[in-house]
Amino acid sequence: MTKQTTRRDMIKGSVAFAGMGVLGLPEWAFPTLTEDQTVVRFTDLPDEIVLARTPDRRIIDIRDIDGAITPSDQFFTTQHYGHPEIDTAAYRLQVSGLVDQPLSLSLADLRGMTSRELVFGFECSGNRGPVNGLSGNGRWRGVPLRAVLERAGVQADAREFVFFGADRGEEEVEFRGRPYTVEQQYGRSIQRDQALSDEPLLAYSLNDEPLSTHQGRPLRLLMPGWYGAPNVKWLSEIHVREEPYLGKYQARWYRTLKGEMINGEMKWVETAITKMQLKSFVARVTRESDGQHNVFGVVMHDGTPLRSVEVQVDDGPWQPATLDPATFSEKYGWKFFNYTWDGATPGEHTVTSRATDANGNVQATAADLEAKLTFLEHSLQLGRTLVIE
Repeated sequence: MTKQTTRRDMIKGSVAFAGMGVLGLPEWAFPTLTEDQTVVRFTDLPDEIVLARTPDRRIIDIRDIDGAITPSDQFFTTQHYGHPEIDTAAYRLQVSGLVDQPLSLSLADLRGMTSRELVFGFECSGNRGPVNGLSGNGRWRGVPLRAVLERAGVQADAREFVFFGADRGEEEVEFRGRPYTVEQQYGRSIQRDQALSDEPLLAYSLNDEPLSTHQGRPLRLLMPGWYGAPNVKWLSEIHVREEPYLGKYQARWYRTLKGEMINGEMKWVETAITKMQLKSFVARVTRESDGQHNVFGVVMHDGTPLRSVEVQVDDGPWQPATLDPATFSEKYGWKFFNYTWDGATPGEHTVTSRATDANGNVQATAADLEAKLTFLEHSLQLGRTLVIE
């Protein structure tokens, strides 16, 4: 198993990659801070960010990113029903519904199956600037979902695959004008083609360590390239069915509402939040010993290859950033970029980044959404404000 990437490993690996001319990119070195460098304060962020606001919510400080892999004890977390404590020795993953052979798998059973590793960086769908702290990038290991489903034998009329976590709570549901209080588990579903693809992973470790309670011990679903909500933690049941699943966090929460022109008429279309929208953000700006400034940032996306990242200072022209070839080797991981800012003048400035993928999709601007009502504002190009002294 690959060890957790350190800052030193990042520098060595990136320089070696760049020296080979991979992707035709110029030489890269991770922007580690030295005594001759000074972090420029963002005026749109407080000097100190509370990283653990409640027992159920933890964020990262993006200004402190110092390597490709987020340490396990710093990885963001947020959930709705607290953190269930599960006895891993007694744990069983139940697979039921439209399968030939219902399963009850222990953690040892799952660990005994062929595993694979996945570097995957994702964010909560509620992650927004300027903080952007509900995000992280980890090295996960687990069993491909398809292997478990093949062992169970998926029946021909199976269409919906529902994943229930062990976390649960009381919810008020209105039915025919009357409120009812019922207990619900956190649940999300995916469709047949998604479930039987090579992508989904049932993960039991993060950064070569067993999952923590915050990260869903002992098992969680990972949907590479998707937002955090579908990556069900404390996974306890997989139920295979034909009908659509309409649980609260599938049908009523984590939805996007946007206007689309269909046959010349604006129609409001509601869809589930699934794959991540293309996004980049500036994480840190430093003053170098020679008086130049370095802009360092992160890209998150659904795995579609990137074409470019650009940086704009104030209302100036967009300039190409230098992309980190080492992080390009991981399809679903964070991608890093640097931009050298020459001739910065004293005073307040705005620094903005934008990413473009191989299909020509460009990170959205506020103007792109003027004609739409959407809940995906967190993927917008967002300028960082700072003061050069």
